[in-house]
Amino acid sequence: MSSKRRKVGLALSGGGARGPAHIGVLRVLEREHIPIDVVAGVSAGAVTGALYCAGVPLDDMLRALKDFRWRRILSLTWPLHGLVSFAKLEKYLIHWIGDVWFSELKKPFAVGATDLLTGRPIIFTTGRVAPLVRASCSIPGLVAPLPYGEYWLVDGGISCNLPSQAARALGAEVVIGVDLLKPYVRRNFGAPGIASTALEIMIRHSGGGLESADVLISPALDNKTYSRFSRAQEMIELGERAAEQMLPRLRAQLDYAAWNVEEPAQIEPFPSN
Repeated sequence: MSSKRRKVGLALSGGGARGPAHIGVLRVLEREHIPIDVVAGVSAGAVTGALYCAGVPLDDMLRALKDFRWRRILSLTWPLHGLVSFAKLEKYLIHWIGDVWFSELKKPFAVGATDLLTGRPIIFTTGRVAPLVRASCSIPGLVAPLPYGEYWLVDGGISCNLPSQAARALGAEVVIGVDLLKPYVRRNFGAPGIASTALEIMIRHSGGGLESADVLISPALDNKTYSRFSRAQEMIELGERAAEQMLPRLRAQLDYAAWNVEEPAQIEPFPSN
């Protein structure tokens, strides 16, 4: 047997104002000394992942959340391709991590976005971090897309909401997925409630990330808000609780990964930039 440790990756899903649950999960992983070698994030998960990979301490990330409000991250725009712009979100992220490039981050990081022109998920691991995180958060129809080279970029959750394979493409051999899009049937909302539940299910399963994760952490966020950032503390606590419940399975998976040093299966990565 060998003590060589397999690389551990973290895949962080989208989920709007549910995003602080990611911080709750990270707090448990840090407390339990579970190593994270690479991170891939989409939408809200891209914001958390960028802060974490830039080396922002979790306590500072909590402080950043206190200032996280819609008026700080969006502005009205000419309603040609969207009602609002996330240019402020880009500036907000630069305030916390600087206008850094992926190569300057402390941990390897991948951001998932969707190219509207082709419908393909696009994974970025090079270039400036902040604009690509902005693109990954840009809900089509509400937030204006970001033109980026040959792409027209919108929310990564449309094509792959949990970027497990992106984490593998960064070299992860064990992937911990954090899924914030647990659906809830809103019976009292009639047909619109059924439609919103169906949309949650479709986005949650987009890209096959749920099935690709070795350990899946799904906080009990069904029927929780996607839009009220004032509920951040509640989201953090739910993230912590879900991570703690998965610790036995996670430890078992990591024990196996630490000793089994056979060559990992080859995973076809997503199209990259």
